[in-house]
Amino acid sequence: MSENGKKGIFGLIDRIEGDKVIWIILLMLIMIALVCISSSTPLLALMDDTTRSKIITKHVIVSGIGLGIVLFFYTFVKKIGVLRFFSKLGFFFSFAMLGMLAIRINTPIVRALEINRAVRILEVFHLQLHVFEFTKVLMIMYLAWAVQAWRENKLRLADALVAAGVKFMEKPVARLYLYVFIPMLTVTGLTLKGGVSSTLFITLIMLVTVFIGGVTFRKILGYLGVMICGLVLVGAIGQIAGKKVFERLETVPTRVLMASENPEEVLESVRYDKKELKEQLDKYKQPLSAKVAISQGGLFGKGPGGSTQRYIVPIMFEDFMFSFIVEEYGILGAIIIIILYGGLLARGSILVRNSTNAFTKTAIAGLVAMISGQALMHMLINVDIGPLTGQTLPLISHGAASFLAFCMAFGIILAISRMIKKRMDKEEREAAPIVPSSGDSVKDTLSDLDQLESM
Repeated sequence: MSENGKKGIFGLIDRIEGDKVIWIILLMLIMIALVCISSSTPLLALMDDTTRSKIITKHVIVSGIGLGIVLFFYTFVKKIGVLRFFSKLGFFFSFAMLGMLAIRINTPIVRALEINRAVRILEVFHLQLHVFEFTKVLMIMYLAWAVQAWRENKLRLADALVAAGVKFMEKPVARLYLYVFIPMLTVTGLTLKGGVSSTLFITLIMLVTVFIGGVTFRKILGYLGVMICGLVLVGAIGQIAGKKVFERLETVPTRVLMASENPEEVLESVRYDKKELKEQLDKYKQPLSAKVAISQGGLFGKGPGGSTQRYIVPIMFEDFMFSFIVEEYGILGAIIIIILYGGLLARGSILVRNSTNAFTKTAIAGLVAMISGQALMHMLINVDIGPLTGQTLPLISHGAASFLAFCMAFGIILAISRMIKKRMDKEEREAAPIVPSSGDSVKDTLSDLDQLESM
C-alpha cells in the first residue's frame, strides 16, 4: 500500500497537486471534443478530400500535444518568478506575430495566410498558427505582469527615461500608458486588420484583465477615448493616402444588419426572384441551420451521428459546434457543457480568493474570463443572440492552433493552482493547533464546559 493507503487510479488522483476539479473539466472537454469532432466533420472530409477517421486521428495527435503543453507548465513551472519573467515577453511575441501578419510576410520559413478575406494565420514550416488565439493568452500574461509592476513602481524602462531627462515619465499615468495602454492599443490596431469581432473580444479581455489587476474604471474610460481617437486618426490618414487601413470594418454593417433582420421575412419578400432568393439563402444558411439544429435537438437529442444540419453548415464543427451538440445530445448535452465552463469560472474565482500574489490573481482571472467568456459568446451566437463573430467553443471546436492555445491557458492555470495549493498546505502545517494536543487538557476543557452548562 502507498503512504496514503490507496493504490491505482484513486491513489493517482490523490497525488495530483493543484486543482483537481479543473483537471477534470479539462479532460472532459477534451473527451467531448473527440466525440463531437468525429461526428460533425463530414463536410470537412469532403472539402479536404480525406476521411473522418483521418480527421479524428489528427485531432487525437493534437490532443496529445495539447496535454503535453499542459503537463509542461504543470510540471516545470514551479515558481511564480519564472512565470513572471516569461510573461514580460508576452507583448513582444504578440507584436512580432501580428506585425508579420500586417506586412503579409512571405518567406520560405514563415508566411501569412489569407482565409475568408482575413489574414490571421502564420504558417511556420507548414505548421499553421492562429495568431489571434495565442495573442489572447500572451497579452493576458503580459498585462498581469505589467499592471503589478506599475502598481509596485518597478519599471526599469520608465526609470531609465527619467534619468535621460524625460521628466513626465515620473507621473504614474505616463508610466501606465507606457507599460499597459500603449501595448494594448498596438495590439488592438494590429488585430483590427484581421477581424473586427476578434479585435473586440481581445480588447474586452485585455480591459477586463487590467481592471481586475487594479487599474481604475476612470483610467480605463480615458484610455477608451484615446483608443477611439487614435483608430479614427489612423483610418483617416489611410483614406487620405488612398489605402484602406482597416479593410475588415466593411463587414460590420453587414453583420449588424443580419442580426437585426428577420430571415423568414427577407426570404418571403424575394421568393419570386430566383437569383435574389439564392443569394439570400446562401447568406442566411448557416445561422438558420444552427437554429434548426437547436430546435430539433429537444431534450435528449437525435443521438450520436444523428445530426442532419452538419451536411448543410460548412463550419458546423467550428463556429456552430454548440448547435451541433444540442442537435445530437439535446438540452441535457447543452447543460453539461454549460456546467463545465461554469465550473471553470467558479474554480477560478476560488483560486483568485486564495492567491496572495497580485500577478497570479490577475493572470488566473484573465485566463478564466477569456475561456468562459468565449464559450458564452459562442453559445449566445448559436442561439441567435448577437451578430456572427466566428468565435469557437474553447477546446471543443475543431482547430489545432486554437486547441493548443487554450491548452497553454489551462497549463498556466493549473501550474498556478499547484503553487497556491503548496503554499496553503505549508501554512496549514505551520499553523498552531486549534485545541491542545494533550488528551488530559482536552478532558479538563470538556469538564469545565460541563460545569458551565450545569450552572
